[in-house]
Amino acid sequence: MPLPDESDRRFGLGLVVWLLVLDAALAGFLATRAGGAGLYFLNVGQGDSELVRTEGGADVLIDGGPPNMRAVKELERILSFFDRSVDVVVMSHAQADHFGGLVEVLRRYRVGVFVWNGVPGTAASLVDVEAELMAHDIPVVELHAGDVIRHGGDTFSVVWPPPERRAADLNDAALVLLADVSGTRALFTGDISAPVERELLARSRTLFEGGIDVLKVAHHGSGYSTSAEFLTATRPRVAVVEVGENRYGHPAAETLERLAGAGAAVYRTDMDGTVIIK
Repeated sequence: MPLPDESDRRFGLGLVVWLLVLDAALAGFLATRAGGAGLYFLNVGQGDSELVRTEGGADVLIDGGPPNMRAVKELERILSFFDRSVDVVVMSHAQADHFGGLVEVLRRYRVGVFVWNGVPGTAASLVDVEAELMAHDIPVVELHAGDVIRHGGDTFSVVWPPPERRAADLNDAALVLLADVSGTRALFTGDISAPVERELLARSRTLFEGGIDVLKVAHHGSGYSTSAEFLTATRPRVAVVEVGENRYGHPAAETLERLAGAGAAVYRTDMDGTVIIK
């Protein structure tokens, strides 16, 4: 993917804590009436897509789910009819259940900057993302652990992968982002596995002192992620599993048991629809 010579990493994220689990249509109606500020875990089927909105209406979209148009439809329900821009689009890693829906987002919305981890995937449809980035002249920025998107006192820190890490498994190269906004801490884990969780804790355990408020559960609730050690270190109050009909057994019963044992309130997009934290 093309990279610009310079990047502006200062973007704002604002969050007021309030949890709602609503069907998508009602969620969009209330979001528009309330100004739309909040954290949205989109119901896109078997895939990941999250939207962060600030009080001022700035939008950060993390992943776009599979190529089924559901991410675009969710955005249309959440954003105002007149709001056709997304300030930051983040692709956590180059797998189709995370980037497939971004093609239509890039096609239909004005995007300020596209962020990724710099690790190319093998999915043929990735060329469609590249084509849209080039067609709309969207800046592309490669970020790694240590980089921070900052606005005022709010931060969106990249905590994984380190620049030197080039995992053979695309899941383990996924961008992991820790948002610290308006006193609320949310961790977006992509599809990382338990061994990467251990590496992340070894490098950055102090980041999680005091725990986090919201955890995007890794890899759709796979049994090979969200280890007991990781939950002990992060102590999430709320955990969201983004999952749809699948043949992989997601979410695994043992993962749900670990989350319950850690005291987290668990929500699932396949059962609860789009989950909104305001």
